[in-house]
Amino acid sequence: MTAAPSRHAIEQVRIPAGTFVMGDSSGDRNPADGEVPLHEVALDAFEIDATTVTNADFAAFVDATGYVTEAESFGFSAVFHLAVEAEEEDILGVPPGTPWWYGVKGADWRHPGGRNSTFIDDHPAVHISWNDAQAYCAWAGRRLPTEAEWEYAARGGIDGAKFPWGDEPVDDGGWRANIFQGTFPTENTLDDGFLTTAPVRTFEPNGYGLWQPIGNVWEWCEDWFDPNTYRRSEARDPRGPERGQARVLRGGSYLCHDSYCNRYRNAARSQNTPDSSMGNAGFRTVSLRPAAA
Repeated sequence: MTAAPSRHAIEQVRIPAGTFVMGDSSGDRNPADGEVPLHEVALDAFEIDATTVTNADFAAFVDATGYVTEAESFGFSAVFHLAVEAEEEDILGVPPGTPWWYGVKGADWRHPGGRNSTFIDDHPAVHISWNDAQAYCAWAGRRLPTEAEWEYAARGGIDGAKFPWGDEPVDDGGWRANIFQGTFPTENTLDDGFLTTAPVRTFEPNGYGLWQPIGNVWEWCEDWFDPNTYRRSEARDPRGPERGQARVLRGGSYLCHDSYCNRYRNAARSQNTPDSSMGNAGFRTVSLRPAAA
C-alpha cells in the first residue's frame, strides 16, 4: 500500500550508509540474549522516525481505519503494578515469575493503566503488539526496522559505545534516559521525573537525531529472535532468522534497572511473541526499501 504523505507525520532522520560493529563490547551483556559475537555489518542509507510512534499518531491510524488492537480484542493487557489505574476487580492475575506485572482488564493504548486511565498525545503508544505495529506500517506505507538498522541508528554514529551518547552513566550530569530509579520493583524515586512513559521528545537526541532509542519504551523490530543469530549473521543488511516464535524488542524501557534488567543499552536484545502487548512496549518505523532493480 502506498501511503498518502500526510498519513505518517513523524519527523524523519536520514541514517547514512556505513559499516559498524554490532553487539556488546562493554561486557554488560545478558548471556542468554545472544549479544555476541561482535560482528561487522554494512547497511545502506535509510530513513527512520525521530521518535517512537505517539498516541496521537496511532489515534490517526485508528480513526482512519477502525483498527482494533490485540489488547482491545483480548480485553486485557500487562500493566506495571505501580501504574495500575483500575478497579480491583479488573486485575485478572499476576504472573508467578514477574509479580510486578498485573493482567488488567481494559488496559490498552487508550487506557495504558487500565480503564480509569487515559492516554497523553505526545507519549509513546503502548500496549501495541508486533502485529499491531505491522498493521500501522501497512497503513502508513512504512515498515519496522531490522534489528541491525535499529542498533546502527541508536548508536548515533558512536561505534562501540554502551549508550547512544557514549559510555557515561545514565545519570552523569543529569538524566539522559527514562529508566527505573530506587528499589525495583517496589519504589520508584522518580529522579528522572517519570513513573512510566515520558513525552517522546524528552532528554537529548543522539548524534543522528533519534530521541530516546533507549529507555522509555521497548521498540519492536522486524526480525524473529534467536540467541544464536549473530553466529551466522550476514555481513550486509542482515534480516535475522526466517522463522521463530518471538520477535525482537530493542532499547529497554522505563522499567529497566541495574538490579534486574540492564537492557537500556545499544546492544541489548529482548523478545516477545508477536501477539503480546504490555505497558512498556511501542515502536518506531523506517522507510520502505527501494524496489529491486
